[in-house]
Amino acid sequence: MDLLSHYKENPLPFANLLGVKVVSAAADYVVGEMTVREDLCTTPAVAHGGAIMAFADTLGALATIANLPEGHTTTTIESKTNFVGAAPAGSRIVGETTPVHRGRRTMVWQTRITTAEGKLVAVVTQTQLVL
Repeated sequence: MDLLSHYKENPLPFANLLGVKVVSAAADYVVGEMTVREDLCTTPAVAHGGAIMAFADTLGALATIANLPEGHTTTTIESKTNFVGAAPAGSRIVGETTPVHRGRRTMVWQTRITTAEGKLVAVVTQTQLVL
């Protein structure tokens, strides 16, 4: 499946609200970007943890979609985030998602989120159920 075309034809409403842009995608990786807007921040003007987690969740779900058998869907059943650094308002963050496990019933993805300059912001591991 051409995930970039699929995403453009079937946009995810919440991902659009966040401003998630898919940069590149294949069965074994997804790279996306998101600008840290003021309305996605906490005090003192850094990306809210929930926005970071939602960004990673979107990329992990898209990676799973790229690997689903025809006629199947997916949902997140577990997600763990380690926050390492801050992403200030106005900055661009980059998420790189790679597989840990791609099975018939579950898939596990790790997403490294960095600033555009390469500073680590968070590492997210999520499990997707194949429905």
